[in-house]
Amino acid sequence: MKGVFVILDGVADQPCQQLGMVTPLEAAKTPNLDKMAGKGKLDYCYPIKEGIAPESSSAVVSLLGYDYRMAPRGPLEAVGAGLNLTKGDLALRCNFATIDDLHEGSLLDSRAGRTLTTKEARALAKVLNQNVKIPFKFEFHPTLQHRGVLIFRGGFSDNITGADPFYSQGSVRINKNKNMVFSEPLDEEDDSKLSANLVNSFIRQSHEILDKNDINSSRARKGLFSANYIICRDPGNEFPRFKKLKGKWMALGYMPLEKGIAKAVKMDVFDFKYPTMKGIDAYAQVYSGLNKAIKNAIKMLRKNYKKYDYFYIHFKETDLPGHDSKPLDKVKMIEIIDKKFFRFLRWYLPKNQARMVLTADHTTSSRLKRHTSDPVPVLTYPHDNSKEGQRFTEKDGKKGRRVMGRKLLQENLF
Repeated sequence: MKGVFVILDGVADQPCQQLGMVTPLEAAKTPNLDKMAGKGKLDYCYPIKEGIAPESSSAVVSLLGYDYRMAPRGPLEAVGAGLNLTKGDLALRCNFATIDDLHEGSLLDSRAGRTLTTKEARALAKVLNQNVKIPFKFEFHPTLQHRGVLIFRGGFSDNITGADPFYSQGSVRINKNKNMVFSEPLDEEDDSKLSANLVNSFIRQSHEILDKNDINSSRARKGLFSANYIICRDPGNEFPRFKKLKGKWMALGYMPLEKGIAKAVKMDVFDFKYPTMKGIDAYAQVYSGLNKAIKNAIKMLRKNYKKYDYFYIHFKETDLPGHDSKPLDKVKMIEIIDKKFFRFLRWYLPKNQARMVLTADHTTSSRLKRHTSDPVPVLTYPHDNSKEGQRFTEKDGKKGRRVMGRKLLQENLF
């Protein structure tokens, strides 16, 4: 039997007042997914383990059956963005962010308000690459929206902390004060101290350059968050290469991280160009991107079904409303995916004798605006142990059995 592994990024949530104390999955009208749930098996899982609020990179690697500690996000994002890495190159995932003052270290927004256009990001990156002075070769590459990758070329240690107040290696750090942090060496080796110093020097210099840039001055006059700071996290100095998964896999690729993970586990990637950010309406781009991703997911399955055994489909967009405390948008996105994607899968999978495993990589709370350690629901469809009336929700998932994240595919798909 062939299989489709679907991840709705951060779709699991907590009850919130805006939805009458239910979750977006409970509030959404999902007739197609409801039919599939009624003919499937519902369980729940902790993507890594209980008590950890994972970030997407560590959670997805774990759900695919690997040790998340062996896959730092920096190299995954770099290779997923089409950049070449040599062993020893230090790569970090970055965000354009907003702070009020470097010395006070108060973070105003970790994503520059989600209003940074592609044109602005590229222009600011060019300025940084030209004006930051570091005695080693480095490259800063903008990827999508506020995201970017920083690479130091050479032989550097990755035994350092990230410089992000919200993330530690592989999981989410709870930081209510939003005070900035800087990179620190995790041992007494000179190369680790050097790596941390390089990251911190880049951060400090980039703030001085970005804060005075005309683009940010113009953004401030328009009442937009200034992209005057670079957050760096998840350092790594080697691209991970894991043992190949069972069968022949193809992944839908449009975000750097997911493309990098697919390459690390030796999946072929069905790529397409994601819409660029042209105006300040971030959600206009997000909805456009979601619709394009759904269209290409269906196209990938139709075109390649006979050539591959398994398919990995990851929809990133459902995570964003949780971080922005927009549960109504999360409901809307769930309903779009149900109408356009799950309606297709509902008839396509039984017709082609295929199985689907559906889950989330983590819970993103619209109330707390961050990832939490809550478990996520898991749907296996179709399944002999089905139960009519159940839905793909956090509550119904908890009525099933507990599945270990690293054993999810082994127990439910293969």
